[in-house]
Amino acid sequence: MALANIKYSALQTALRTTTETLAHELARPTANEPDWSDFEWRIARAVAAMHGVSALLSGTLRWVGPPGWREFLREQKAQTAARHPRIENLLKIIDQRMRADDIPLVALKGAELHARGLYCPGERPMADVDLLVRSADVPRTSRALESLGFYETLSNWKHKAFIPNNPVPPSGLGERADNYLKIELHERICEILPLDTAEVTEQMFPRQPHPGLNGYPSIAALMSHLLLHAAGAMAYRALRLVHLNDIARLSAQMSCEDWNEVLREPARVGGPWWALPPLQLAARYYSSSIPAGVLAHLADDCPRLLRVFTQRRTLSDVSLSRLRIDAFPGIEWSQSISELARYIMSRLHPGRETLELRAHASRSQPAEQQSEWQRLSQTRRILRWIVSRQARSETLYNVRTALAQTQ
Repeated sequence: MALANIKYSALQTALRTTTETLAHELARPTANEPDWSDFEWRIARAVAAMHGVSALLSGTLRWVGPPGWREFLREQKAQTAARHPRIENLLKIIDQRMRADDIPLVALKGAELHARGLYCPGERPMADVDLLVRSADVPRTSRALESLGFYETLSNWKHKAFIPNNPVPPSGLGERADNYLKIELHERICEILPLDTAEVTEQMFPRQPHPGLNGYPSIAALMSHLLLHAAGAMAYRALRLVHLNDIARLSAQMSCEDWNEVLREPARVGGPWWALPPLQLAARYYSSSIPAGVLAHLADDCPRLLRVFTQRRTLSDVSLSRLRIDAFPGIEWSQSISELARYIMSRLHPGRETLELRAHASRSQPAEQQSEWQRLSQTRRILRWIVSRQARSETLYNVRTALAQTQ
């Protein structure tokens, strides 16, 4: 089945249909198997892979689907389970080295979710090992990671990325056990929304961390990080269903006092105004998991425009399931006319760091390597966007790979 023979509108409809169905089925499984065409079942594979939920669906769905779909989920669960021991082993090696070097770090997101028992090995994918380190320890930590056989391949406002020497480029659809492990080293926990920075770094480090890997100081700190990360992903149409599943599962373990800490702690930096949209979206699919009182409280902090704009959004609107590239993604997150104007100008005239990130993506990411879009000048990008419906490279890569599968 060739992608070139499929109409843009038909592909977008299939992406939306399968995304919303799988999201609702993961949150509240039913016995009603979708009546999809072979094309839609293949698009569902691409959606499950993009949203990081193939292994979760394998253990959650109450219907089985056609043989190709069943085999895809089974294989993805096996790949995710086979990858997990490699990640655990890498975390142990990092912990030992940082203890020896007297460097405290925090193991972020997926590592903590597994440590707290929210997921069993093989349920939730972990593409990267994310670590938080104090700014003063970044140089020493970087040298320690290099001594373990990793080298710095990217440094930007958010993190430094380290990959193994002579890595084999990732391939295939979804999770692959033998894809190389990447380490992302953070000195700040922050997101650009859409131009100014929201930050929660102060809440992430324990008061008295020990050398080596530490957990978050509280369940509320973990939730704050998940919500800020999801907010940043929403703003740039890159949210994944697994993010909402993380939020829902963690919320189910939280007390009223835990939620009060989430609402109270970021007050020093303007309040958690960014937390409402991802929680609203999580509540849309996992209706009983998010306390109504928390949503009501956050509505007072959230800017009105953002609250109105996001309250009816679905996962398909704010993820890679939205096919078209947006000219100004996240513009609704602007908190002032000044920020809005600066954001528009930054999109029309991107700075050096943005251009460098584009160049890095075109060299290192399979989806971008196959796309001409990353290599176009800004002027040609604008012209192409005006005269055509430019599709997102990563979405097309997953769709193309799913359609090419023989079974």
